[in-house]
This record gives sequence, structure tokens and C-alpha cells, in this order.
Amino acid sequence: MSEQSVDRTTFDDVMVPTYAPGDVIPVRGEGARFWDQEGKEYIDLAGGIAVTALGHSHPGVMAALQEQAAKIWHVSNIMTNEPALKLGQYLCENTFAEKVFFANSGAEANEAAFKLARRYSWDHYGEGRHEIIAFEGSFHGRTLFTVAVGGQPKYLDGFRPGPEGIRHARFNDLDSVKEQLSDSTCAIVVEPVQGEGGVRPADPDFLKGLRELCDEHGVLLVFDEVQCGVGRTSELYAYQYYGVTPDILTTAKALGNGFPISAMLTRSEIAASLTTGTHGTTYGGNPLACAVAKRVLELVNTGQILDGVAERHVMLRDWLIGMKERYGFFSDVRGLGLLMGAEMAEPWSEQTKTFVSEALRAGVMVLVAGGTVLRFAPPLNIPLADLEEALYKLEDAWSALA
Repeated sequence: MSEQSVDRTTFDDVMVPTYAPGDVIPVRGEGARFWDQEGKEYIDLAGGIAVTALGHSHPGVMAALQEQAAKIWHVSNIMTNEPALKLGQYLCENTFAEKVFFANSGAEANEAAFKLARRYSWDHYGEGRHEIIAFEGSFHGRTLFTVAVGGQPKYLDGFRPGPEGIRHARFNDLDSVKEQLSDSTCAIVVEPVQGEGGVRPADPDFLKGLRELCDEHGVLLVFDEVQCGVGRTSELYAYQYYGVTPDILTTAKALGNGFPISAMLTRSEIAASLTTGTHGTTYGGNPLACAVAKRVLELVNTGQILDGVAERHVMLRDWLIGMKERYGFFSDVRGLGLLMGAEMAEPWSEQTKTFVSEALRAGVMVLVAGGTVLRFAPPLNIPLADLEEALYKLEDAWSALA
């Protein structure tokens, strides 16, 4: 039997309608470019939502996957495996972490972090101290727990009641955190750069203030670096950029450059609360994923890549500011490293998707965040010539809208 052809209509026929994908179906990628079913070429400034940090089909990442694929794919956590141990060693040697837990997605890493925070508090303070403070506009995943912790109520609509014991303060507003803090608080969770909430970086003094509050009240500080970690800010992790160390950190997305893997990092004293049987996952620590992730980290955690992020940041930021000044499209340009956002100005704020569509027609892929923000998360190693070409194409496409 010959293989059936598929196109965008096939999605409507066979897939649960949780997404509304565009008409373009990528079939091949290389570096910062990909090609669709018709052979049209695109420059990727979206990076699979900050995932393909080293671009498509990176030879070093592919080699790690192929080498491990010829050895062993899966053993479950009844046994450990060498790639998981080596990845754990690398993370502990290159971050604050003393212990790691591997899972498959950012949501799972955050689920583990929130459970650990409550379990640690239960061990040390008793049952009454279980509340988690998060922030308006935050996003932490799509499980029921992580949706409830996230600061966007729309994602919980239709699924209530969610888990209890969650409060929300205002991002970059330390006084609002103090208002929510109580003897029942066990953790504060924050994205150093809010991604889905509109690419909003935390103020350095805000994060330092959270650290001081947590130290003063014996509360755990959790950094969700699912989107902003793994080189995105020009440091391996954003906490290093800010100089503020959390008690727990979650990482995913770029960690596997597209291969599903996530991790929760913490200190030994805190990790001790997740004793045998208190949490787990069948695929977490998968040998294939761990082999890929270790190679990704080795490639990203170099001066060539991290210094290059800073250089590309300047190029992208200056272009966005220039677009703001020349055409008045943007009211604000913000972000860190290669996670940048451009807030649409009036009267363009209702036309963000139009800009994305025009970009795609011009052969460039960009993203939306927070409804009215254009988001840019290209590969960290995007060739400067590719970035320059993409920005030229975008200006040419968007200037017609002015």
C-alpha cells in the first residue's frame, strides 16, 4: 500500500483541535533555515519557541543522537543509565545544582519543582505551609497544577477547580509580593524573563529582593528557565546573568534542541525531600534524550556561542528600535539576549497576527507573545548574514503596511 499524502486539511481530519497551525508544513531544516512541502525556504527567527538553540540538523547534535541510538534507547528508572549520569554530572558542575531530576517537558519539570517545594515545606514546617506565590502574566505549563500556578486565568477556564494554595503577585513589584507573603508560603516561583506573558525581563533589583525575602522567611525561590535558559540570555542560565541564585531551577525547551527532555535542578538538602517513590516518570532520564542534551550544553556553553548571542542581541535590538522610530509600529522593545519582544503600538496592536503572516509570506518565521507582542527567539548560532537577510525581508514586508 502506498503512503498517503498529507496536508494542512489532514490536521483537521485526525488531530484533536487544541492547536490552530498555519498552512505551512516544514519538511526539512538546516541551520537557521527550513523548507516546506512546496520547497519554499524560510529563515527561522522563532526557533520552535526558543527550542532549536543550535538550529536545525546540527551535525554535532545529530551525531550524539545517532551514536546513542546504536547503543540503548530506554531502560526506565528501574535502572540508571550512563548518559543520564553524565548529563547530571555536567549540570552539577556548571550550575549551582547538587542534584538533578530529569523529565520530558517544561510542564513536567515545573510540576516536579512545585511538588518538591511543598514536600520540603511539609518535611520542615508541617502541613500548614503549602502556598505558592507566582506572578500575573506568568506561564509554567499545561498540567492542571502548572496552569493553576501560571498567572493567566484563561488557561484554567473550563478545567476548574484547580489546585488550591496559589497566590499571584504583580511581576517586578516587590511590594505586591510582600502583601501575598504569609506564614503559609512555601515557595515563590518566577520566570527571569516572562516569555508567554509578553517577553518581560525581570528587574535585577526585583530578583535580588525576592532572594532576600525568601532567605528572611525560609521560603524556597524557584526560577522557571524553561524558555530563557540554555544560553538564551548570553549566559548558560539566566540566574547567572542576573547574579541571583535560586533554590530550584527548571529547564527544558533548548535543553534538547528539539528532542524532548527537561530537568529540575536543586541543592542536596532540598532534594532529600523527594525520597524513593514520592515522584517519578517513565521516560525521564531517557538515554537518547540525555545524550543529546549533554552535547547541546557542551556546544552552547562556549564563548563562541554565548558571546555570539550578545552580538546578535545588539543587531536585533537596534533593528527593532529602528523600526519603532521609522514606522511607529512598536511602543516598546524589550528582552534579553536572543529572546526579544516588540510591543505593537496603536493602531497596530490588533494586527499582530497580520505582521506574522506578512513575515511568513516574505520567508521569515516570527512568533506572537501576550497577544500584542512580536517575539523573536532565533537559533543562538544564527549566521549574521542570515539574521541580516531576515531583518531586510521583514522591513521590506512590513513597510508596505505603514
